[in-house]
Amino acid sequence: MEDNLILYGAKLDSIRLRKALDHIFKANLSLQSQGKRGTPVCIWGTHGLGKTMIVQEFAHENKWQLAYCAPAQFEEMGDLHGIPFQVDPDENISGDEYTAFAPPDWVPKQDGPGILLLDDINRADDRILRGLMQLLQNFEMFSWALPPKWQIVATANPEGGDYSVTPMDDAMLTRLLHLTMVFDPKTWAQWADSAGVDSRGIDFVLTYPEIVSGKRTTPRSLVQFFEQISDIPDLKKEMEMVSTLALSSLDDVTVGTFLGFVNDNLEYLISPEEILEAKDFKKVSKRIENLSKSEGGGKRVDRLATMCTRLYLTLTKEKYEPQSNHSDNLVKFMLMESLPNDLRMSLHSDLMKNGTEKVKKMLRDKRLAKLLLDGM
Repeated sequence: MEDNLILYGAKLDSIRLRKALDHIFKANLSLQSQGKRGTPVCIWGTHGLGKTMIVQEFAHENKWQLAYCAPAQFEEMGDLHGIPFQVDPDENISGDEYTAFAPPDWVPKQDGPGILLLDDINRADDRILRGLMQLLQNFEMFSWALPPKWQIVATANPEGGDYSVTPMDDAMLTRLLHLTMVFDPKTWAQWADSAGVDSRGIDFVLTYPEIVSGKRTTPRSLVQFFEQISDIPDLKKEMEMVSTLALSSLDDVTVGTFLGFVNDNLEYLISPEEILEAKDFKKVSKRIENLSKSEGGGKRVDRLATMCTRLYLTLTKEKYEPQSNHSDNLVKFMLMESLPNDLRMSLHSDLMKNGTEKVKKMLRDKRLAKLLLDGM
């Protein structure tokens, strides 16, 4: 993330951001039940992180209504207020006519719970942004009001850098609660695995997390690329097509790194399933040893770290059920001499912290306990 970007609020990965949103929404609903309004939320972050998607997923999973609005598309205040029309209550009475407004079609009509999403709010021009202040303050415009139990969430790109945004003044900033979404490779990999993203792509991001630059290469553009190559079984045989597809959505540095990843056969990193379900772990161990060696004779810790992370994600899945040989193979993997002790201790600590009781039981091994103690 560029140093000159102006962001607001705590920097949170997607999991912690979801927890923060859940708390804020519950607090707002409680305030609304007391006749108060609650406070809108603004999620800041660079493009392509999934700010919009996290709000959409929250609404879908909680069966809330979702109304979408893109203020950057508004050209005049009428886009906010609606279309005026003349009302004549009694044709027989002269002078009782008045002007009313038909609310815009994006304005929710039914009671909530629901979320009004103001997407990329600070890409709107200054006039529209100032017009939104009444909505953020009072949950209404002069011509319409949000129904009960509705939340307001805005997303925004940071000021500074190459972003074409309208700065928010203090009067607007203080009408919002602020959270900043940041990229975390392990959290992203957890989501990507559950979303069915190509496992080769997940391994690539975990091996080279620094390539997620927030410019042309973002989580969004990476997923777009991985979707395009998912039906190519052997990437090495289709390098020209892989290169073409990569250049269509990623920056040159990322493209070069991915092609090197393929040339090094790293798309064939040992999967968690191969480790846990191995009938002959010695064969798997030999493959891991070979993959962990660099051409210069050193150790490729990044590859081992990727395998550890993928193993952690598999073991902490909600529906994971240990099989008969999983415990023995997990311990054998963690006892491997080629595995650096910091990776071993980190994997053990993460599993003990976030794994189920069944997973924690898999780690109860005297040899492993002694090795961990000796490494402290």
